[in-house]
Amino acid sequence: MSMKRFKLLSIVLLLVSAVAVRADKIDDYVKSEMQRQHLPGLSLAVIKEGKIIKAEGYGLANVELNVPARPDTVYKIGSVSKQFIASGIMLLVDEGRINLDDKVSKYLDGTPESWKDITVRNLLTHTSGIVREAPGFDPLKVQSDADVIKTAYTSPLRFAPGEKWEYCNVGYFTLAEIIHKVTGKSWGEFLTERIFAPSEMKATRTTTVTELITNRASGYYWDNGKFLNAPVYFALRPSGAFLSTVLDLAKWDAILYSDKVLKQSLRNQMWTPVKLNSGSTYPYGFGWGFDAVGGHKLISHNGALPGFRAAFARFVDDKLSIVILTNGDDANADALALGVADLYLPGLLPVHTAAKVDSKILASYAGQYQTGSSTVITVEFTNSKLTMKQGSNGVARELIPESESNFFIIDNRRAAYTFVKDASGQVTEFVLKLDGKETARAKKTK
Repeated sequence: MSMKRFKLLSIVLLLVSAVAVRADKIDDYVKSEMQRQHLPGLSLAVIKEGKIIKAEGYGLANVELNVPARPDTVYKIGSVSKQFIASGIMLLVDEGRINLDDKVSKYLDGTPESWKDITVRNLLTHTSGIVREAPGFDPLKVQSDADVIKTAYTSPLRFAPGEKWEYCNVGYFTLAEIIHKVTGKSWGEFLTERIFAPSEMKATRTTTVTELITNRASGYYWDNGKFLNAPVYFALRPSGAFLSTVLDLAKWDAILYSDKVLKQSLRNQMWTPVKLNSGSTYPYGFGWGFDAVGGHKLISHNGALPGFRAAFARFVDDKLSIVILTNGDDANADALALGVADLYLPGLLPVHTAAKVDSKILASYAGQYQTGSSTVITVEFTNSKLTMKQGSNGVARELIPESESNFFIIDNRRAAYTFVKDASGQVTEFVLKLDGKETARAKKTK
């Protein structure tokens, strides 16, 4: 063998070895988090420049039948679906059949006076002021979208359209009904014809409890040390409408780099932060949220339905995307996606190191803290651990010390927490930071 060929072979072997080591780290990370978060099954896809570089299934898609999760396992994707409803609207905008600044009353009959200024754009961007959930929505009842929407007519708006951002599922019910009214087809049929079929997303479709779905995962939640079957929705929610796989969502990721389904001009509009009435912006567009993590631009959305959690994270400047689908109700899919991304983008997330702190110091932090927005944060010290939760129904999360006053939580490595003392040594405040920037300061009240 010539020296040149030997060197080339050595380089190839080193590259293969590096990929294998990274893959092992990802597998180890995912398995560890699944155990910690009590997740029965999970499917993962890592996509670079529109091409899958890792697709894997972990754990079980069906616990009772002992069916393993695979890359082609079908999950409910919850609100990851919103980008497809939004894309359907944009296709109709491009054809001149809808205008983003059209009033909703142009398409829906009998809308109340309070809705007269609500536009299609408001619905897409969660700035309509409509209540989050329609009072008449019943997960165990099959009814038309129009009937569900009408039950929200009597609810007062929470704010004037465009005044602020507040997540609203009724808005996406309304967008789906607009697609139906404009096209004369069900929104599911329209999106299949115009988005899923051209993208060759053959496993992606509306949720159903009656039709047979090959490779469908069952949903679970963890309670008292065991998995239980999660509740099943009979109702079809446009705001969380679809079943899909990580392989199909990887195809969609590739499509988003091209004009095959959506023109660049349409994608740009979808990925532009909404401008509020005040002139300020909020980091949400049309079915997508925006962030910057460790200096890397992120466009993403998550999803949740009983027994299922999903995350679709696109680091657009790096052309790296992570898709996480899981059938565990307790999953933090966003954190899982960032954790995987961190293995491909070194330094994306800060590294925290736990320190040993005297239990008397930890106990001194226990109490209630209140932010300027009246959010109550409860800090408790039990079983030698310090925990925090927001509100009365919040999930308690362990605060792990890095020093006597600085803490972190495993579920969100971007966040840091600091307890502040006055000159006499009394604890007075609890400071929350994200990516090193203060996001909230809570005063100790009890």
